[in-house]
Amino acid sequence: MEAALIIFALMLLAVIGLGAYVTVKAVGAAKRSVERTVGQARRTVEDTTLRAKSFGQVGVVGALAQLRLDLRTSMRATEQALSEGARSDASLKESLGLFQRLSAHGRELDAELKRLEQEPDRQRIAGLLPELRERTAKVVESADSLRWAARDRARRFAEDDLSTLSEQIEMESGALRDWSREPVDDLAAAAAAWDAAQAQGSGSAPAHGTGSGPAALSQAAPTPEYPWQKARRPESTT
Repeated sequence: MEAALIIFALMLLAVIGLGAYVTVKAVGAAKRSVERTVGQARRTVEDTTLRAKSFGQVGVVGALAQLRLDLRTSMRATEQALSEGARSDASLKESLGLFQRLSAHGRELDAELKRLEQEPDRQRIAGLLPELRERTAKVVESADSLRWAARDRARRFAEDDLSTLSEQIEMESGALRDWSREPVDDLAAAAAAWDAAQAQGSGSAPAHGTGSGPAALSQAAPTPEYPWQKARRPESTT
């Protein structure tokens, strides 16, 4: 009885522990999903604001907004392209590692540009714009280079795979066409051989009722005589 209670208690504890683990995992997944959704919404709002500033304002504020918009757009597109490509191409993992290092510089630059948007000394910011444009161009150029290299690699692999597939399909199509003619050819050859055999058999068969035929067919066999039979009378032979 005590053993059964112990087993029951252990099973109950296992069920409770499993339920707690599943609950924690579900809560964590839901939390990450909410954080991801909130982050995407925040980025969308911020990009929309930057786009409005870059078009609606002139001078230093508009220039800073345009730099941030160019930087964020390039970095986000490159991250998406490399992340998707690394799922099917393991060689892109190294490129993804390089992009993560580049992202650190990009986030630092974006944060600096964001701080400068609130700077009241517009003249001082105007003096920093050439250097900021150069830094932004370097990061954007590096991100664009990684992104287009990954896309060119994926397109080249797709073209090679399509060429190989086309060659295999052509070979298979030729084999199918050859296979479709084989039954017809075999049937015609078999019919010709059967006709030749029939013609040869009918030409070599002996005619019935001729002297060259078997004796059983040309004349009757003589009646056998036995010792116990009476001799025939002379008059019975006439």
